[in-house]
Amino acid sequence: MATRRQLGIGMAAHLPEHEELILGPRHPAAVPGFGLAVEVEDGRVITADPQPGLMHRSAEKLFESRDWRQGMALADRHDWLSAASSEIGVALAFEVALGIAPPPRATWIRTLVAEANRISVALAFLAPVAGPAREAADALRERLVALQEETTGARVHPGFCRIGGVPFDVSPPLLDRYLEAMEAVLAAARAIEEGVVSQVAGLTGVGVLSRDDVIALAVAGPVGRASGLDRDLRRDAPYLAYGDLRDLLTVAVRTEGDIPARYGVLVEQVPGSARLALACVDALRGLEGAPIDVRLPKVVRIPEGVSYADIEGPIGETGCLLAGSGDKYPLRMKIRSASFATMQALGAALVGVPEEHIADVVMSLPMVMGDVDR
Repeated sequence: MATRRQLGIGMAAHLPEHEELILGPRHPAAVPGFGLAVEVEDGRVITADPQPGLMHRSAEKLFESRDWRQGMALADRHDWLSAASSEIGVALAFEVALGIAPPPRATWIRTLVAEANRISVALAFLAPVAGPAREAADALRERLVALQEETTGARVHPGFCRIGGVPFDVSPPLLDRYLEAMEAVLAAARAIEEGVVSQVAGLTGVGVLSRDDVIALAVAGPVGRASGLDRDLRRDAPYLAYGDLRDLLTVAVRTEGDIPARYGVLVEQVPGSARLALACVDALRGLEGAPIDVRLPKVVRIPEGVSYADIEGPIGETGCLLAGSGDKYPLRMKIRSASFATMQALGAALVGVPEEHIADVVMSLPMVMGDVDR
């Protein structure tokens, strides 16, 4: 006979009749609220129902009552791990609508920060399963977050992008520190990979998502690539400086679609992003003193019409649809969040999974609940 369990993660564990699903105190999904209803029969999950909603951010509606300056302050609030990358996606949507092209130096700075952010996000999900390399992964992530703070002034909500460029230049000494950090990432990448592989090797065949599953659920990014979906917007629809970096860009793809495959794609993303960041450092050294933004009037009115921009975020594709009516406020703002699609995939990935491995499956699907409940 099937039994129903109501699981709670983070604050949801304190709701009546919720049983806590423990992911570990350092896992990014362990703090916010998220519910998961599962039916179990003979020790295996037969149905799974993800239940979001406790972290509702209202970001999309708040955008509609704010001008472009105020709106950019909201762009990094929903996915706080991928904050810098989220800002880039929103800025690109505004720039498409306004017909603005940021200066080359601003584009290279954005690319550098985006790749550093990609590594720090990957390490946040890899460290809990890195075994003996956990301390090294945590130390590298802290180093990258400190670099973000030095670049933008903030660790969590960087306020890094402006429409038409970036607010702060990157000095030669700071570029040196990026160079040293990326070399440290490359030096530690093998140990982190070996630690992760050893920790998840026993989970082969658990939590499988097929290629058809990820396509049907609109899942992309590392989770999609782990299931054989060979798609990366940096390569397939280049933005920022990725067109100039195509010869260095490597895209890891697996076909198994299980827990080790998802971690395998995520761990391979780390050295690849470090090499791209090093190329950005070289490019920026050759553009020293160049402009970093486009001057805009105090009041910018969003032209009538619809614009869309999407990026390859650290945990999947993130899109921003912007509808304008000629006013300084957006008529409509819609965010296509990577985490929402990934959350939906839990319903498919958990079917057939032994009850004791539910938490392992959840941990292998990188998502941020604020990004789900945007």
